[in-house]
Amino acid sequence: MAETGPALARRMRWVPDRAKLHIAMNVFQFGYAGNHVILRTALNMGISKLVFPAYRNIIALAMIAPFAYFLEKKDRPALTASFLVQFFLLAFVGITANQGFYLLGLDNTSPTLASATENAVPAVTFLMAAILRIEEVHLNRRDGKAKVLGTICSVAGASIITIYKGPIIFRPSHPLNQSLPSISLGDAEGKNWTLGCVCLIGHCICWSGWIVLQAPILKKYPAQLSVSSFTCFFAILQFLAVAGLIERNSQAWLFHSRTELFCVLYSGAVVSGIGFSIQLWAVGKAGPVFVSAYLPLQTLLVAVMASLALGERFYLGGVLGAVLILVGLYLVIWGKNEEGKFATRKAVIPSVAKSSPSTNNGKSPIFQPLLPTSSR
Repeated sequence: MAETGPALARRMRWVPDRAKLHIAMNVFQFGYAGNHVILRTALNMGISKLVFPAYRNIIALAMIAPFAYFLEKKDRPALTASFLVQFFLLAFVGITANQGFYLLGLDNTSPTLASATENAVPAVTFLMAAILRIEEVHLNRRDGKAKVLGTICSVAGASIITIYKGPIIFRPSHPLNQSLPSISLGDAEGKNWTLGCVCLIGHCICWSGWIVLQAPILKKYPAQLSVSSFTCFFAILQFLAVAGLIERNSQAWLFHSRTELFCVLYSGAVVSGIGFSIQLWAVGKAGPVFVSAYLPLQTLLVAVMASLALGERFYLGGVLGAVLILVGLYLVIWGKNEEGKFATRKAVIPSVAKSSPSTNNGKSPIFQPLLPTSSR
């Protein structure tokens, strides 16, 4: 028998916070990996690249806003003009420019390349966070070396997938979606491959900036669902303004099949609605570098999904790149864990020196929080 909501909630209380973070990020990556394939399906059907993200964010806003209003009444700070400007800029960088670049890049390339290019996000995020002093980097300690080495491994893996194909090791005989043409990395006929790659690089820069900008905003406005709602709201206005000027064909605003409707619902509910909320929560808990470190996992997931659904061929370069990507992911996560332990030990030593038996009530002052403050 399935567990009831309260029973499941009681069980989740016993799950360590670090485990919750890893579970949430894995769920996010599975959902987002499916989005690469679904969006390619929608683009193959000729769906508008301006109308689609507008509908997608409308669905996300309708899904998040009620929870934000009722659950964060006490946590939500007063709304000021400064916050509105920050939310507007966050929407432009993280949603409007981010999704616009991505759709244009995906339309001119393939899901596998789009996902592989996103593996540059951890490196760019790491660099931005280090420059802005949001993320500490100690090259004289093993945790700092592990994070840098892990980032390099992830980028190297993504580069191998993008540049080196190698022999085909898997060729699906019958894609699950028989109505769509079989495509492969670099075979986007009739498309501008160079433009697609440039747009995907712009997408990665915008996504990295979005992840990094979320951290300081959440410190001042600690209401993740409300931040997601305001961000989606401003993104909708931006997309509607651009689409209203450029997309004059009224047929572009209509759904012509159930597949198009499903693609919009999936992207809006799973990726934007649930995914944005998970990302904001994880950034607030563990910082931008931890969140971006999970992105390389998408490449492996997308390669498998695109191979089965769209008939993309699986190359040796993809396998070699995936191994490096997973090694890099492990090194970054291990480095973050070691950094948290080091910060905890550093914080505990002064407290032990200042404490006395009379103030401890017989209890040991030494403890290790699951999520140290320095890792947030």
